[in-house]
Amino acid sequence: MQKEIKPADRLEGMSEYYFSSKLREVAMLNAQGKDIISLAIGSPDLMPQDGVIETLCEEARQKTAHGYQPNIGRKELRSAFAEWYKEWYAVELDPDREILSLIGSKEGVMHVSMTFLNPGDAVLLPNPGYPTYRAVSKLVQAEIIEYELDEQHQWQPDFEALEKMDLSRVKLMWVNYPHMPTGAPAQKRTFEKLGDFGLRHGIIICNDNPYSFILNDKPLSILSIPGAKDCCLEMNSLSKSHNMPGWRIGILAAKPEFISWVIRFKSHVDSGQFLPMQLAAVKAMQSDRSWYAKQNRQYSSRRVLIEELMCTLHCTFDASQQGIFLWGRIPETYADAAEICDKLLYEAGVFIAPGFIFGSKGNNYIRISLCSPEDKIREALKRVRKHLSKQERNRAKKSTALI
Repeated sequence: MQKEIKPADRLEGMSEYYFSSKLREVAMLNAQGKDIISLAIGSPDLMPQDGVIETLCEEARQKTAHGYQPNIGRKELRSAFAEWYKEWYAVELDPDREILSLIGSKEGVMHVSMTFLNPGDAVLLPNPGYPTYRAVSKLVQAEIIEYELDEQHQWQPDFEALEKMDLSRVKLMWVNYPHMPTGAPAQKRTFEKLGDFGLRHGIIICNDNPYSFILNDKPLSILSIPGAKDCCLEMNSLSKSHNMPGWRIGILAAKPEFISWVIRFKSHVDSGQFLPMQLAAVKAMQSDRSWYAKQNRQYSSRRVLIEELMCTLHCTFDASQQGIFLWGRIPETYADAAEICDKLLYEAGVFIAPGFIFGSKGNNYIRISLCSPEDKIREALKRVRKHLSKQERNRAKKSTALI
């Protein structure tokens, strides 16, 4: 007899990340010659700033470059992040005690959750919101309490509704402004209310802030609010702002006590990042304002085409959105986002993201990425128009047949 081997109970009911499985399907379709245009993933296709790659290569040739590194990040990297926050967010951070290097923000979600949540503690998650918040909360066996975001409230938290909730076991609240997937801009008033809310209820507020440079010339940090460090943390990364998603360079910024707690967990998880990558990241953060402006001119040009695509699909959207996506409400002719996205994938060869993967409040929305060259977006627009024209002809034939 062979005894059955089973995974841990924490995996019960947990499915694979949507894009992980869906991209395999897209790859299979491409292998069959379908030539799918992907406008679903937020992976910047633009290059890092001039000099970043050269720095990486130059440093990698050094004999001393290949050893283990401090899991808190090199002093050069932490100091560069501190200068970057001072220049762009008007936030003073002590690089020795208030900044912790992360191997990307997704890693930070796990570190923060493991540090602050015991099994049975409650965590506030946005709906719609980044799916990793929910997945990690399940893994650490926390109770998930959703707070709903609505288009009518500009996708900002409803504090009256929050105050009516049972918050007795809530220890952590995830926020994400500029918001993904809706593109809602960060608002100083929202951050002020969040800081007050966290202090009064003893709740850690963690703002996930990777999108603040995209289609926005006034980046805002929750840590810029007076007194915010008493209950707030912020994660940031170079993935979106510096076209370095695969580099996995990010930080957690918070007061020294919070950072020291996270280090106690993180120190058992990794052995630091490759030194040449850290030094190249320093070079990236030395980019001047003209470099960021150039990125946004390119994204702005793409955004015009993506808005045209949304209009072609008869979707409505808020033009004030920031970040590398456009979030749109689908027309009532579709049952839900899954229907329109599947039709576009299988019949038009265009892959976009259905809003349901971000929570039930996204069921009637789609998200389209700006991370494709203009020629690809134009081709996607052409395919969608052809697909819709075919649909219209088919409806006309059915109508005629009925007569």
